[in-house]
Amino acid sequence: MTHPHALGAGEVRLLGLRDVPEAHPGDDLVALVLDAARATDVALRDGDILVVTQKVVSKVEGQLVNLNEVEPSDLALRFAERWDKDPRYVEVVLRESVRIVRMERGILITQTRHGLICANAGVDASNVAGGDIACLLPRDPDRSAAELRAALRERTGVEIAVIISDSFGRPWRNGITNVAIGVAGIAPLADYRGQPDDFGRVMHASVIAVADELAAAAELVSGKVSRCPFTLIRGYPYERRDGAGADLIMDPAMDLFR
Repeated sequence: MTHPHALGAGEVRLLGLRDVPEAHPGDDLVALVLDAARATDVALRDGDILVVTQKVVSKVEGQLVNLNEVEPSDLALRFAERWDKDPRYVEVVLRESVRIVRMERGILITQTRHGLICANAGVDASNVAGGDIACLLPRDPDRSAAELRAALRERTGVEIAVIISDSFGRPWRNGITNVAIGVAGIAPLADYRGQPDDFGRVMHASVIAVADELAAAAELVSGKVSRCPFTLIRGYPYERRDGAGADLIMDPAMDLFR
């Protein structure tokens, strides 16, 4: 069966929902989405894809840590002193990690309890109000995406897909790009293996990270400092089925960077 991704969209629209107020623990994330859509004069449509930044999800879920309440360990203190880092922040990163991949030259690459391998275990202090506050990743990004999708369907009657995005670095490449860490209502991968190409050759290794590509595209309109944590992607033909951001995490047996 030909995957919808292979057919091409012809045209895809990216609609940034801007001027979203600062989110706080316990806020209604669905209301924030719908209010932003109304303010932007956009109505959700069946088949839309909503890309939501990790930061707004984490804030609503209360995934925030007051660094003034953190007691750094000896390891955090030594690393912070050598590389001129905040030892409290380093300690939070260590607590959010299940494995240290690299810890040198002032850089911490770790594996989170979600299975994600990224800088600083996804802990971030940018775009967080309140002084010495660090923002953690959502506890379960796939569950967060599924719950948001279900709540939007209940309130609007519209069937959409939801992607929760975060910024990651990449081996061999400069710069960061957004990737999908939570997915609901869309197949996160397009598998072309076993299908012929234009010249009749059977493809054996082509698996496209569709959810990552959509997350990266959304960042082009959401930006980092424009209060635009929600982006609607419209016109992209995707496979509608249960999927998960966890599907994008490479099997350790195939990971040549471990």
